[in-house]
Amino acid sequence: MISEIKKIVRKVLPKSFYEYFHWLASFIGAIKNKFPSRELIVIGVTGTNGKSTVVQLLHEIFTDFGLNIASTSTIRFRIKDKYEDNKLKMTMPGRFALQDFLRKAANAGCQYAIVEVTSEGLKQNRAAFINFDTAVLTNVRPEHIESHGSFEKYKKAKGILFDSLKKKTVDKFFVPKKNKKISVINLDDPSAYYYANFNADEKIGYGLLKENIRAGVKNNFIPENIKFSANGVEFVLEEEKYQSPLLGDFNLYNTLAAVAVARAYEIPHKHIKKAIESFKGAPGRLEILQEKPFLVVIDYAHTPDALEAVYRVAKSFWTKNSHKLIGVLGAAGGGRDKWKRKEMGTISENYCDEIFLTDEDPYTEDPEKIVNEVAKGIKHKKYRKIMDRRLAIREALESARHGDVVLITGKGAEKTMMTKFGSMDWDEKAIVLEEIEKLSKK
Repeated sequence: MISEIKKIVRKVLPKSFYEYFHWLASFIGAIKNKFPSRELIVIGVTGTNGKSTVVQLLHEIFTDFGLNIASTSTIRFRIKDKYEDNKLKMTMPGRFALQDFLRKAANAGCQYAIVEVTSEGLKQNRAAFINFDTAVLTNVRPEHIESHGSFEKYKKAKGILFDSLKKKTVDKFFVPKKNKKISVINLDDPSAYYYANFNADEKIGYGLLKENIRAGVKNNFIPENIKFSANGVEFVLEEEKYQSPLLGDFNLYNTLAAVAVARAYEIPHKHIKKAIESFKGAPGRLEILQEKPFLVVIDYAHTPDALEAVYRVAKSFWTKNSHKLIGVLGAAGGGRDKWKRKEMGTISENYCDEIFLTDEDPYTEDPEKIVNEVAKGIKHKKYRKIMDRRLAIREALESARHGDVVLITGKGAEKTMMTKFGSMDWDEKAIVLEEIEKLSKK
């Protein structure tokens, strides 16, 4: 009922009203908390995929160097070593919450705040009156197109973070800062040129391809001697040998983003390497819950690009000697990027040997309709449609044999599922472990 009322109100009131409302709420939140970003070095991380991993890894690197860090992400809100799960179903808290968090961080003696920043949050002015010192881009893929209106508008929304690095009059008056402004950009991303054009005191690039080095970008972190394996990746950067247990080229990009930021703040290689070597990944991101007799993995992948990336990892490193890749997936509702549902189905057909389609955050939409739209992308393989997500997970586990891989995507570390009845508790990891335990007793 509440969501329906919101829809009606949004139709009646002009869009500019909401933008002004969020701007005003952010302003009041900043005043209430005495502009906490004045007392912190704030690093904003944006992009379609990889943001949470970069935030988590940066928190570990800066902590290993002895700095006091606060961070916010899709996964958790963390001040130093204390954290709470993000159960809001939004990466960037709205209105007063983000300013409240920064005040708590400053009061706790934190020197840095690392904030996961979304296009929706930027568009809605949730980041207004936060004086960012560094803007980081992971990648830009088609996402939230229906919300923004086009891919170009989506890309420009993320550009708000980089535009905020300019020293504006309002920032000088309300939030004076003396720190240099730094942009860190994935040079291999097709949108890199757009973001590199925004003003910054220092522009830093990272990537895998030297031919993508751009004029005006001062430092470029491009590794050499890259070796991918089932144990992670090895590479050489600035004549230092790195080892990371994270799998896949997409995680190498995430790692390089974190290294580039850490080096921008003059953190020595030994601290960066130590944190990277011990970092097993963000919760719910290619998280292995069982290794034998068959592998069970959960991942947050909810975009076509991310789904294909995790399937590539599974096929490259985990499925051998004709063992099966069993995929459990769905797609989110709420009118969010309906175009990608069929594509998710096509990708699952291209990589999976067995496919289980199930419910995933339907919001107010008909869950079965969403799953049927995913199924339209599956043309030649049989699939099973089980709307009860727990039951789908159970059936997938029961179908697995020694050496197979069960890869469950879409929820990752989230603690809730959004339905027409509102938010319901859903801890994917706990549920999968419960089903594994039940199966072991049979």
